[in-house]
Amino acid sequence: MTQVTQQPLFGDGSPSDALAEGTVDVVVIGGGAAGLNGALILTRSRRSVVVIDSGSPRNAPAEAVHGLIALDGTPPSEILRRGREQVRQYGGRVVHGEVVSAEPAAPSADGDLRFRVTLADGRSITTRRILVATGLTDVLPAVPGLAEHWGHSVVHCPYCHGWEVRDEPIGVLATGPVSIGHAFLFRQLTEDLTYFTHGTDLDEDSRARFAARGIRVIDTPVTEVVSDENGALAGVRLADGQVVARRVLAVLAQLQIRAQGLEGLRLPMQDLPNKGRGFASGVAGITEVPGVWVAGNATDLVAQVGASAAAGALAGADINRMLATADTDAALLGKSPR
Repeated sequence: MTQVTQQPLFGDGSPSDALAEGTVDVVVIGGGAAGLNGALILTRSRRSVVVIDSGSPRNAPAEAVHGLIALDGTPPSEILRRGREQVRQYGGRVVHGEVVSAEPAAPSADGDLRFRVTLADGRSITTRRILVATGLTDVLPAVPGLAEHWGHSVVHCPYCHGWEVRDEPIGVLATGPVSIGHAFLFRQLTEDLTYFTHGTDLDEDSRARFAARGIRVIDTPVTEVVSDENGALAGVRLADGQVVARRVLAVLAQLQIRAQGLEGLRLPMQDLPNKGRGFASGVAGITEVPGVWVAGNATDLVAQVGASAAAGALAGADINRMLATADTDAALLGKSPR
């Protein structure tokens, strides 16, 4: 396989592979944990696989991945670098690019499915099956100063970042009712927890439960996140001018799946209460659209890295199973499965 040094993935100098010619077995759209693990399963099954990776992982701001056995504390970029290497080791290709169109194409002579995937630079590829693993984007509340601390002192997941912020003065910036449960999880990590309702409703029962756990409630809206002279998070400024000292803020951002360029696949969506919308999927990531699977945060909005990788593996195995059936059908007709 020929590799070309076009655009680096994630800025780490890792080269982009040349886009394969002809028809491949599977195009994986998204090069995160779900996409790469799905590709690994498929390449180890001797399937021709191309991973299209835009190079903008959701967890890029984080210093390390946590809660993942054997890899706890490993930087996200390192996990992805190893993953790309391992996919390539078995003949897969990882291509830096952004998908602008993915849609069904004319089937093969034996009736097997075909799809056409087009990139922003005009390149395109034909594939028999597609695994969508595009992940999602965290849309933060529009509070000045918040975004610059995202992934460091502004966190969202108590399992991903909780141990690292234990015993710090933590504030929960509410974004809706789901933040109530979020507060109890962070209370497990510190005795100094303040809940900023920030215009959201907090019922009397929840206030009583907060009081019982020693969680302070502030109803005055937050107008700004304040940094100290070294640039570290120092607290939040309220609408009345008061500054409440905090070292960490926990925020449940709005979760928005990355669906751009996939409209032509007509994938059905599902509403996930208090979380957002994701692609609807069944067992092993199968969708209602024949030939298309989804895995990771594109369908399971709260999956951590380990769960996303596992979902990619299940989807990859299911795709291989379905391709094996299609190959056998073609052999019965005396035609090449390609």
